[in-house]
This record gives sequence, structure tokens and C-alpha cells, in this order.
Amino acid sequence: MDTRYILAGSLLDGTGRPAQKHVCLTIADGRIAAIEKYTQDFGADPSHFTDLSHCTLLPPLVDGHIHLSMSGTIDKGAREHQLTAGFKELCPVIARHLRDLFNHGVLAIRDAGDRGDFALRYRESEEMPEGIVLKAAGRAWHGPGRYGSLIGRTMKGAESLVEAFSNDAGRGEIVKLVNSGLNSLLSYGKETKPQFTLEEIAGLVRAAAKLGRKVMVHANGREPVRLAVEAGCHSIEHGFFMARDNLALMADKGIFWVPTAITMKAYANNLHYTRSQADARVVERTLNHQLGQLATARELGVQVALGTDAGSLGVLHGESVVEEMKLFMRAGYSLEETIQCATGNGARLLGLEGVGQLIEGEAATFLVARGTPAQLPRKLSYLEDIYIAGKPSTLYRKNPVKHVTKNIKDKSRQN
Repeated sequence: MDTRYILAGSLLDGTGRPAQKHVCLTIADGRIAAIEKYTQDFGADPSHFTDLSHCTLLPPLVDGHIHLSMSGTIDKGAREHQLTAGFKELCPVIARHLRDLFNHGVLAIRDAGDRGDFALRYRESEEMPEGIVLKAAGRAWHGPGRYGSLIGRTMKGAESLVEAFSNDAGRGEIVKLVNSGLNSLLSYGKETKPQFTLEEIAGLVRAAAKLGRKVMVHANGREPVRLAVEAGCHSIEHGFFMARDNLALMADKGIFWVPTAITMKAYANNLHYTRSQADARVVERTLNHQLGQLATARELGVQVALGTDAGSLGVLHGESVVEEMKLFMRAGYSLEETIQCATGNGARLLGLEGVGQLIEGEAATFLVARGTPAQLPRKLSYLEDIYIAGKPSTLYRKNPVKHVTKNIKDKSRQN
């Protein structure tokens, strides 16, 4: 049996409990066999002992809402081009995004849809690297003539939603439904009508369940969210302006919320590029309202998982996870609670076992951040190392995939 010992200055285990100080992890065959308080007479074999007493250990991060084939670039031409680019042209972009995610400690992701099953196709290709778990929705469903064509498809002719899904269920393990429009950046709190009825959404949830799939729903506003929640969806994505009654119902039903607050912060940071399409006061009020809803969710006990909507304007893959965590803390979540939303809760959202918590019996896969917990989440942008199954990994730092330096018209790197 391969047994190793790692001394941690601090350990955040992803359960929401306070950080453990000065503990030693015993790792046997890639799993955590024990977590014990370290003393000078611990008795570990010096040749199998690693001193990380200057660091904080925490579980791998999970981004529960991204768009791998889209870049967070603010270049208008590049953003328009990537919406028509083909799979071959997007492969280098996806590769770079995966590298950026890994280097920020994001080892599990949920792709929330694209128009060509690009994330799914990449996962099935030889280019998909080890070290990252990718769950994907494939092409999303939206109502005829409504928002959502950039990430999916709609029904054909007289097809109902359930008929369309039954005729083309796709390959993703998650079903993505769009049930509202986008938030207005000019009129504060303006809501769009639902795209589907309660019966249509409930029918889709039942049809998806027969295939072992869960339904994630893009929904903003009271009514679009209420219908999705009452229909039994698994998660609400975004959920701007959904109000307290919907949050309370989600808490009762155990439905996840992925708030993606960073999207509004990104708009606020890039208003000089979007001046004709956004009002700074509306953007700021919308962000503050979402943070208020986050505080309410914490109060009510809603299952909240971190997701960034990376690929949206100004929302960068990997880096935006750190920024979203800062917003959680601004909304009143403790560091430990924020880490839980970004690790353990995210793993449960994705249906992953043995991921998201550093506890005895689980895989010894974790992030190493230099310094104390007080320096988080900032230090997650400068990780000391990433351990996979008890051993340090430099998967991308030393062995980047061959084509990661390529990009769409050399513009998708801009931010």
C-alpha cells in the first residue's frame, strides 16, 4: 500500500465547518485514510512526508454553469464570430478554457448548453484532458421566437415540448430549458413572460427522468421561476428578481439555485464597451438585488451552488469563480459557507460522488493555496499546487495541450 502524509497549515473540508488548523492527512492509495491533529511526535516516515504547513488545503472547485465554447471577450467582432464558428475552429478555444479552469482549481464543470453540442463533442474527442470532470447539457430548449437560439433549438412545426424532446433527446446527461428572457440592462426589474407552461415543463421533467436526466432551467422573474420550481426542475439558473416566495419554495423542495451574480459585476466593469446597451444605475441595482436574494437564500436554507456563466461578456473561465466567491461573501456568506457552495454543493449539483469534500474515505484530490484562509479566495488565482489522488499535478503548467495558443481570429483572448 502506498501511504503518504501531508501536513496542512489549514484545511477547509467543503462541508461548511470551520477550518481545521495544523492537521496531518494520511493518504493511502490515493484516498484520505485519516485526518488528525499534528504533533511533533506524529511518527510519519520522513521520506513519505510533505510539509505544507504554510498552505491552506481545500477541495477542487466546481463551476456549475459555464459555456465552454464561448469566450468572455469584450471584443464585439470576436463575440459575434464565435456564435457562428464551427466545431473545428472552436476546439482551440475550448482547450484554452479547460486549461484556465484547471489552473484556477476548477476540476468539475457543468456546461449549460451550446448550439452545436460542441462541449459534448469535445469531451468525446481525444483532445479532452484528464483531470477535469465535464457534465454537459448539449443543445438547450427554448420557445419559438424566444431567447435561446445561441445555445440551442426549439420545437418543429406543431410539436409539443415533450414530443420534440422525445424525438431528439440529445446526448447530454442534463436537459437545459430556457423559460425566460435576459435581464434588461436599461429597465430595472423588468420581467419577461415565461416561455413554457407549467404542464409543458412538468412533462419535460418527467420525460427527462425516464432517461435518468435532471432539468436545469434558465429563469428570471417571479413567474418563470415559479413555474419551473412547481414543475419539479432540479436547478434554477440565474434567478434574478424571483423573490422570496420562490426561494422559500426552493428550500422546501430541495431545488438548487445557481445565481451567476458575476454576470452583472462583469457588465458593471465593462460599461464603457456597452454604454449604448446598458444603464450603469440599472446594472448596479440589479447586482445588489441579486446579492440581497443570496442573503435571503442563506437565511432560508436554499441549496446554493456556485456557477459563473463563464463565456458571457467579461466573464472569464476559471478567474470568474474567484470573483463569484467574493460576491457570495459580500452577500453575507462566511468563507467556509462560500467554499461549500463552490465545492461540496457543486459536486452534489453535478451528481458527483467522492468529490467536493476532504473527509476520510474520499479521494485525496485537493487544491493547495499558499497562506492562511484569511487570504482566500484571492489566493485561488495563484495556486501553489493541485493534488490528484494524493500526488501533485502539473497537468497544464508543464504539459499544455498543443493547440491552446490558437484562438478565433486571435481575439477571444481579450478581456
